[in-house]
Amino acid sequence: MTPDDTPDQKRKEEIVMSRLPWIPTSIALGVALAGCSASTLPMATTGAALQRQPGASPAQRVARKACPDVRSEPRCLVLVESNSGISPLVAGWGPADFQARYKLPSTTKGSGQIVAIVDAYDNPDVATDLATYRSYFGLGKAKFKKFNQKGQQSNYPSGSTGWGIEIDLDVEMVSASCPLCTIYLVEADGSYSSDLQAAEVEAVKLGAHIVSNSWICYASLSCVDQGDFAKKGVTYLAAAGDDGIGQEGAPEAFDTVVAVGGTVLSKNGSQYSETPWDNTGGGCAAGIKKPRWQHDHYCTGRLANDAAAVAWDVAEYDSYGYGGWFTVGGTSVASPLLAGVFGLAGNPTKQDGGKTFWQTSHHEDLYDISGCSGYGYTQYSICVGWGTPNGIGAF
Repeated sequence: MTPDDTPDQKRKEEIVMSRLPWIPTSIALGVALAGCSASTLPMATTGAALQRQPGASPAQRVARKACPDVRSEPRCLVLVESNSGISPLVAGWGPADFQARYKLPSTTKGSGQIVAIVDAYDNPDVATDLATYRSYFGLGKAKFKKFNQKGQQSNYPSGSTGWGIEIDLDVEMVSASCPLCTIYLVEADGSYSSDLQAAEVEAVKLGAHIVSNSWICYASLSCVDQGDFAKKGVTYLAAAGDDGIGQEGAPEAFDTVVAVGGTVLSKNGSQYSETPWDNTGGGCAAGIKKPRWQHDHYCTGRLANDAAAVAWDVAEYDSYGYGGWFTVGGTSVASPLLAGVFGLAGNPTKQDGGKTFWQTSHHEDLYDISGCSGYGYTQYSICVGWGTPNGIGAF
């Protein structure tokens, strides 16, 4: 396989391209997807503690993929909605919104829990970008360490602005839900399957019991080895993808992994609500043996998703490629957010991949998000699984 970002020698070209005006893509066109009801990408309202930059029209904003769309090979999933670069006027949802909507004990729980992020390439500015994000939102100083895929805190891989945006988003979203968690970033040498697998294994060796993956191999269930996502006592999460229902891929399709779908968050006064995000991935992975804990008759293999979180109109800070604040979307927002929720719950060693959310005793601790095919289950939605967090009881 070949990596989907070329490092070093194309660094200048990457930066120039990343700063061009964002243009419509198949994501931005909002094609209606099977099982989800809306026909355009919906836009969330602004969180109460945040401000939208002057002149921005939510209905006119579009999104582009930060990483090249390479089928059957790993690629990051973050979608760049806008390139405002304006500070301190920050658009998008922030930590206060996530914590309020999901009833998270973010100020009191999570200490001592290690949440690992696995991404490809290097973002040399990740520590300072994370510090800026946390300072702006009053989250305190981060407990943060960065490693290469061999577990070294040096000899980092070459940089990539596309994956760099993903890296910043991932560590910021863990911070947003679990500010007291310790965050380990493990940077794979590149977006080869072998490198990402090595980084996945190394994250566990370093002591993480929660590992989040905001990348996917579209149209491939074998680009990475499921055995590297199945160590007992570790909770693995993976973003479900941003190309709509039916676009399955590893690692989110593995039954040892929590497959995370996306929602759109809205606010009316002090009340939040959610609807399924049109472009969330999920569906039937016919090439994966159906887990014993799934009993539907609609899918011959693994049915995803398992759970979900907000995946649209979220504030991010990145200086490496964008030079400031902007808004992002994609299920790569939702996966690290829920990784932080597992950190708050504090019992990741007792979980068992997607099975966690299929236990009926947990469903009352999840918001029932209607508006997408339920595959015969009460409360279940293929877009958002069993729902979004209503406290930490389901985690």
